[in-house]
Amino acid sequence: MKLTALTDKHIALGAKMAEFAGYNMPISYTTITDEHNAVRNAVGVFDVSHMGEFIVRGKDALAFLQSATSNDVSKLQPGDVQYSCLPNKKGGIVDDLLVYRLDDAPEMVVEGEQSYMLVVNASNELKDWRWLKRLARGFEVKLQNISSKTGLIAVQGPKAVEALQKLTDIDLKSMKYYSFRRGKFAGCNNVIVSATGYTGSGGFEIYAKNKDLVKIWDKVFKNGEKFGIQPVGLGARDTLRLEMGYCLYGNDIDDKTSPLEAGLGWITKLNKAAEAPSFDRFKKQKEAGVKRKLVGFVLNERRVPRHGYVIESPRGAVIGEVTSGTHAPSLDQPIGMGYVKAKFAAPGTKIKIVMGAKKLDAVVTKIPFVTPGV
Repeated sequence: MKLTALTDKHIALGAKMAEFAGYNMPISYTTITDEHNAVRNAVGVFDVSHMGEFIVRGKDALAFLQSATSNDVSKLQPGDVQYSCLPNKKGGIVDDLLVYRLDDAPEMVVEGEQSYMLVVNASNELKDWRWLKRLARGFEVKLQNISSKTGLIAVQGPKAVEALQKLTDIDLKSMKYYSFRRGKFAGCNNVIVSATGYTGSGGFEIYAKNKDLVKIWDKVFKNGEKFGIQPVGLGARDTLRLEMGYCLYGNDIDDKTSPLEAGLGWITKLNKAAEAPSFDRFKKQKEAGVKRKLVGFVLNERRVPRHGYVIESPRGAVIGEVTSGTHAPSLDQPIGMGYVKAKFAAPGTKIKIVMGAKKLDAVVTKIPFVTPGV
């Protein structure tokens, strides 16, 4: 298994470690519920250095990304971040990703060029890289995979600004959601501080060179101690994202899932100047309406729905399948997401989750399941 720059830190903290996307990653340090609540109520820190990062630069960088991604990259100004996906040619999704416009730094600016960073899922890094290299043929663009030398921690929660502000001159409180700043952080140069995350509780993601990551981790924890800072593993990362209804690639979206079915029409700009793969299919889906939709649902019983469980109508007809499920710590209730036939997708619709010999009552509900801080 691959290791991150912080692996020894996790082991020293007594983390339960397991393989994830080829990396030895911390699943939990105490309990998932304890770590989940730390992020919702105070501040927690994730090591997410397994994520992939690609640099895209050149005269055709914008044109290339417009033709490769679903969202409209032309809307990005220097310092902006955008959520998007890479459609494949069969109406599915290669991956979902973040697009950073990097022209914020003088050293990145070359006359007539633009520079971007793509942040992709760890399990898809090699697949995405090969896909983008193929799509780049014919464009005057240079791609660089910096994943192996880039570290990333996510500092999430309502007290993240207080826990981090003394470590940087960047005015964290003034940063808008989905923006970033590059500067000095925890005594390290050329660090990207991004107002993004996968928890719904606010906070920042911090990109730095691997050689600087241990120093940054230590200073973040020292400064955040009085704010109740805790290390958080991938277990709580999953419960946090699911409470918000955020898709997980491989579960809720994949190479056979249309972004319109997944509720990602808002990142699929079908009227932009350059069309990405499968845009013709997506336009037809939008006109005709999708046949299935990703929905959230809640159960009143204590059993947790799992990926792959069948979803039935109250009369026993098969109408879909569960893609993600967990016990939501914020609600103290099992929740899940799954695809159902479109006529069963309205909030309030009663459905049944098939768990072996049992069929448990569930109700379709609006996403997100919780609104942190309210």
